[in-house]
Amino acid sequence: MTLRYAAITDRLYDLGGDKWAVHNAARRRIAAGDTIVDLTIGEPDVPTDPELVEECVKALRAGRTRYSNGRGETNLINALIDTYAPRFPDIAPDNILCFPGTQTALFAVIQALAETGDGVLIGDPYYATYEGVVQATGAHVQPVPLRMEHNFELQANDLAAAITADSKVLLLNTPHNPTGAVLSRKTLQDLGELCVEHNLWIVCDEVYESLTFGTPFASPLEIPALRERTIVTSSISKTHAATGFRSGWTIGPTELSRRILPISETMLFGNQPFIADMTEAALRGNFDTAERMRTAFTRRAHMIHEALADVPGLSASLPQGGMFIMIDVSKTGFDGETLAWRLLDDYGVAVMPGSSFGTTATSLVRLALTVPDDVLHTAITRLIDLSVANCGP
Repeated sequence: MTLRYAAITDRLYDLGGDKWAVHNAARRRIAAGDTIVDLTIGEPDVPTDPELVEECVKALRAGRTRYSNGRGETNLINALIDTYAPRFPDIAPDNILCFPGTQTALFAVIQALAETGDGVLIGDPYYATYEGVVQATGAHVQPVPLRMEHNFELQANDLAAAITADSKVLLLNTPHNPTGAVLSRKTLQDLGELCVEHNLWIVCDEVYESLTFGTPFASPLEIPALRERTIVTSSISKTHAATGFRSGWTIGPTELSRRILPISETMLFGNQPFIADMTEAALRGNFDTAERMRTAFTRRAHMIHEALADVPGLSASLPQGGMFIMIDVSKTGFDGETLAWRLLDDYGVAVMPGSSFGTTATSLVRLALTVPDDVLHTAITRLIDLSVANCGP
């Protein structure tokens, strides 16, 4: 007799680690002693500020290790209110939920908003886990093309063309992973008008909010007409180089937050109080972590863009924020997947193929800007060598 599995295991069967095959192969080779330049993931190359680490240790020693509640520690809730009040003046504790990282927050939010038969509109390319978050509910991704000629900024006319009777949610990410696009307030207003017209929820992943390269950050929460249908997610993972601490949150309408809360409680019933204390310190403190990353990532993005300006077969899109840069490799004769494996196997450089991020980026690769300048320069030199070897000088 064949044992049976829940349908969710089929829906997610090839949407987990398979998307990270190049990354996983690179890590295995590094563990085996190979020298690999790893540009696959957005792991900041600056450490978590020692003061924040000390806050966490101090909270542990103070006994902040007991059960929390499902919504979040009061001190962290109050810090989030103060943080978001400038863009959401009426924010209250009932608008906030705390989670162990943005990924968990997104999972709970989409569980509350979508189900079998629903469509979730997402700009394509999109972060690798979004498809799994959507399909876990039984809903389906409705890709909206992000075009290099528009700097990958989602266009209202493309969204309008993708909306169907099934559409229920628009999932945004700004600054955007993998492309580095930053949505302007005007674009958010245009997209929001379509969401109002078609009665769509807006979910906005703002985890890279503090990492913009001169382009102003804007949130749909800043637009009063959109607040009743908007929920944003964020964390200290990127802004404070604290990826492993897994501390995130949602800000959204009271009723939606009330409905998400039991989902959160069913999954984990509370965060760690000692990490909540550290997160409060991060939000209330004056740390230069994000500024140092912004400076370094901006410099590195421009370095890559300039280095590839006259290289046959390669074209880089200058990002407006985030931790990554996208490179079009179509004129090398390779698609992104083939080039990524060739670059790893023959040149010892690991990058993410665009196919890991949806259906429209198959000719692209994503490079992380999170390694020292000299290491990144080595990787770009090897990428140029591969392109020249295939295309000629």
